[in-house]
Amino acid sequence: MLKVVLYTTIALIALSCNLGQNGAAAPALVKDSTTVQILDSAYDFGKANEGEKVDFAFRFKNTGTKPLIIQNATASCGCTKPTWPKEPIPPGAIGSVKAEFNSEGRAGPAYKVITVISNAKPAFPPLKLTGVVVKKSA
Repeated sequence: MLKVVLYTTIALIALSCNLGQNGAAAPALVKDSTTVQILDSAYDFGKANEGEKVDFAFRFKNTGTKPLIIQNATASCGCTKPTWPKEPIPPGAIGSVKAEFNSEGRAGPAYKVITVISNAKPAFPPLKLTGVVVKKSA
């Protein structure tokens, strides 16, 4: 009986992993892909004092014929929080992925990368936020 439960559990885990990779949403994104023009792919904020928050909106334009759907945006560090439009961006419209960098405890050079997952083909390039965080004086 224990073997049956173990094999069933393993099979369910394997199936759930495959659903994430081969689910119904993935083919629709390829079928309904669009093109995008990146208006801002990098931002150098110069210098910021430790503890300041740096905000920037990376703009893009949907240059295709289908709505642009952004599924997710992730940052290379927990100190940077990306936000993105949850509604589809219609053809011809301009949208943005916003990034908020919290410089608390991050003195020194800053190099943060935001990765955007969407139905754009070719895919979004990495969005880069750079600068220098000046340490608080004691």
